[in-house]
Amino acid sequence: MKKILIVITLFLIFPLSTFALSVPSNNAILMDEDSGRILYSKNIDEKHLIASTTKIMTAIIAIESGKLDDIVTINDSVTESHGSGIYVSVGEKISLRNLVYGLLLRSGNDAALAIEDYLGGHKKFIQLMNKKAQDIGMKNTIFNNASGLDDEETGNYSTVKEMAMLMKYANNLYDFRVIDSTKEIVVETDIKTYSWTNKNKLLFKYKYANGGKTGYTKKAKRTLVTSASKNDVNLIAVTFNDPDDFDTHKKLYEYGFTNYKNYMLINKDKINIKSDKYKNKLYVKNNYYYLMKNDERENININVIMYKKMDNKTNEVGYLDVYYKDENIHKEPIYVKIK
Repeated sequence: MKKILIVITLFLIFPLSTFALSVPSNNAILMDEDSGRILYSKNIDEKHLIASTTKIMTAIIAIESGKLDDIVTINDSVTESHGSGIYVSVGEKISLRNLVYGLLLRSGNDAALAIEDYLGGHKKFIQLMNKKAQDIGMKNTIFNNASGLDDEETGNYSTVKEMAMLMKYANNLYDFRVIDSTKEIVVETDIKTYSWTNKNKLLFKYKYANGGKTGYTKKAKRTLVTSASKNDVNLIAVTFNDPDDFDTHKKLYEYGFTNYKNYMLINKDKINIKSDKYKNKLYVKNNYYYLMKNDERENININVIMYKKMDNKTNEVGYLDVYYKDENIHKEPIYVKIK
């Protein structure tokens, strides 16, 4: 399809807000959850053992199975569990949903084993985990178990960048957001009543925190994935090997919330695309926002790309091509009004 290019350059200069930031983590990232833009990075592509932050993926597989309300009868596979647990008993009946609560809130290794056993067994479940990682674009991630324990020959490896990508994906799942953000819950099974408090202390220490997963093994050290939201800005932070990781995540979020805000780059109600062919009949369907510092708006270019012919099925006649510096960050279709 032939195209006509019209270039619109926005030069908007505003004062810069500054916020010094230094973190003790070996590896750290702060990411905009909506756009995936990286706001802070430190060794973000180094592969590292990820410990129990693995359970974010385990929860995703359970949720996307569509079986959360199934009742699971615990079998003797959980007797192989060690480390943190919810301490279910063989023969106990519990919903898959409540196993995911125990997985995310209490980091239950027995919950992880019960989930993988119910959803096809170890080999199939690990295949599902690695296939999902590939689908998300996690090219430097490998899963060998559902819990994150690394006392086998190989544990689970990823990077802070790819764990942020995983959390971004997970937060788009309604059930994940509900479960992961829960601070406390009482769960009843056929034989027990459990009272669980979320191990993610950031939910209690930082009012903008809304989810995440902790991790620790002797080999991996402390690993932490969290998310936080303030004034329509949604951020994700990941750190590896940081003894003060909760405080570090708070610092990362304060840096992000202080220095960045979402700017509307496309206003569907005020869009004015000049065209001799279509007169005043052009429109777009959506607003578009991008997270930036004040002074970064001078780096935005919006190109209007017009097709030679209209798509008769959709009435699409072109698109707005949004660039931040040399990076294409968004394409918004342009339509023509048909009487």
